[in-house]
Amino acid sequence: MKNIIVTGANGNLGVAVVKKILADGNRVIAVGSSGNTLGFARDNSNFELHDIDLTKHEDAWTFSETVIEKYGQIDGAALLVGGFAMSNINDMQLEDMEKMIRLNFATAFNVAKPLFNHMLSNNNGKIVFVGAKPATEPHMAKNMIAYSLSKSLLYSFAEILNASADGKNVNTSVVVPQTIDTPQNRKDMPDADFSKWSKPEDIAEVFSFIFNDKSNVVKQAVYKLY
Repeated sequence: MKNIIVTGANGNLGVAVVKKILADGNRVIAVGSSGNTLGFARDNSNFELHDIDLTKHEDAWTFSETVIEKYGQIDGAALLVGGFAMSNINDMQLEDMEKMIRLNFATAFNVAKPLFNHMLSNNNGKIVFVGAKPATEPHMAKNMIAYSLSKSLLYSFAEILNASADGKNVNTSVVVPQTIDTPQNRKDMPDADFSKWSKPEDIAEVFSFIFNDKSNVVKQAVYKLY
């Protein structure tokens, strides 16, 4: 059994990832507000839910340290908290950028920093971020600048962490889905071809592979699902 943290656990992707990790026989330490989306795991002895504001560095740090002390070893972390907003160069304000960075980067950084050091000391661990296609393709980013730039930080952060862990059995990855097939996205984009979108359950399979020891031979930072 592996001890795996999942943030953003009650989002569409979070629910799918929690289900898959539990089905694999692992323990899930979830972060997310309470709600019926996680009702399926309520009575599972390998599941626990924490309500933490991960944009607050001290709160995130305390959570990570508490979990590390409780279980002794954290084997993986799926850091899924994020947000989206449209913005082009004409209407984007600095406040828009700061908001996106708080949601898409700070929530990952605040948890990853203590976990990474813990994993290095144990010579074992996997950290996984969720990227975005527009973060690497400028023609797609022009109408979602703040979102794309905030997501691009995760790619650089993953590469820096991997360089810092050179020679260790610690790896940081970025999973980059196509548009995720969720009820909200279908409502917002009713004319899109839903068959080309990434289903949460399929993305969860990728997380399952990453957290499995079979993925140890893979040293790449980015898993493109498009």
